[in-house]
Amino acid sequence: MSDEKSSNPNLESAKSHAKDAAQAAKSHLKEAVDSSKEHLKHAADDLRAAAEAKARELRETAEAKAREFRDTAESKAREFRGRAEQQYGDTAERVRTFQEDTEAYIRANPLKAVLTGVAAGFVLGALFRR
Repeated sequence: MSDEKSSNPNLESAKSHAKDAAQAAKSHLKEAVDSSKEHLKHAADDLRAAAEAKARELRETAEAKAREFRDTAESKAREFRGRAEQQYGDTAERVRTFQEDTEAYIRANPLKAVLTGVAAGFVLGALFRR
């Protein structure tokens, strides 16, 4: 049989061609895998860059909304503070006016003021005793 193998040049040629074809296929597969790896690496880099850009965009949008919210809140706080100061001033003025009017009434009608005070004390005392 070994004579047949060595004597058949077609078989040796076919083996050689098969070996060369296997090497070529292996080489093509290696190139295809390497190319695929490069494509995947570039795709991953592109995705990473897109994700970073989107994250940056979202962060900037959130910061802008936070500034807008803070500005609105500060504006409302100033508005409410102004209203409160105005109300305080109005109330203080009313109290002052009431006090002045009361003092003027007592000076103008001392006997009536004392009798009103005694009557009010009597009514309150009767209510609290019960």
